[in-house]
Amino acid sequence: QVQLVESGGGSVQAGGSLRLSCAASGYTISSGCMGWFRQAPGKEREGVASIDSDGNTSYADSVKGRFTISQDNAKNTLYLQMNSLKPEDTAMYYCAAEEVPYCSGYTQEADFRYWGQGTQVTVSS
Repeated sequence: QVQLVESGGGSVQAGGSLRLSCAASGYTISSGCMGWFRQAPGKEREGVASIDSDGNTSYADSVKGRFTISQDNAKNTLYLQMNSLKPEDTAMYYCAAEEVPYCSGYTQEADFRYWGQGTQVTVSS
């Protein structure tokens, strides 16, 4: 049974930083495509970043240069380092996994089979 558990969310002021974690069980994160998504109230869930089995990363234009996705294979944990946070980054953040080695074309919510419960990030101005 695959389980993804996010942590690390919280409330910060604009310009601050947070690091989100996603601990996986029943699934080896280094073997597949892992992603971070976010959903703000009244908006659709959107892809933020992804990392594939080769460590190749991809980012949404809105977070490029500010967010970094990484993984610790020994801990089977995915991370999202978020710097220079803006109020528009406020959302529930989710990690997701799909059992394919590469993330090419995997950018939408429907592309991922496994999901965590989410962690809230609130950025105040």
